[in-house]
Amino acid sequence: MDDHDVGITGTVENIHEALGITSIEAGPDRMVLEMPVGPRVHQPMGLLHGGASAVLAESAASIGTWLNCDPEREYAVGVELNISHLRGRRDGTLRATAVPVRKGRSLHVWSVDIAAQDGELIAVARCTVAIRKMNRDSSTGGAAASSAAAG
Repeated sequence: MDDHDVGITGTVENIHEALGITSIEAGPDRMVLEMPVGPRVHQPMGLLHGGASAVLAESAASIGTWLNCDPEREYAVGVELNISHLRGRRDGTLRATAVPVRKGRSLHVWSVDIAAQDGELIAVARCTVAIRKMNRDSSTGGAAASSAAAG
């Protein structure tokens, strides 16, 4: 897939595919994702777009929370994200490392560091993720996300 494949044609399945985000380490107490930096995630001045860093951070926290859920009965959804962009980047690979600050029954708070390949810190984030219960949809017999969920 090249940078021109992303668009209204639906050639990608989700935002992770669109941005090239991949999982490096996945666990309930540490989640690590990587994302390449290039034209796909640049803002008009040719620098990493802050929104792409935010997607990376929230994804790491949300997946980490989901790994603490019962996937048959619960799902995770980000409800708050605070991110500070510390340095710009034009290329390379970013690594987001998320660790939980607090894991409650219905809310988790995660701290996320985003660093370049050389270890230089590019952004820091804090993300709050809600754990929601699935509803059983009687018309289909399957699990459906609760209508009360945000996001």
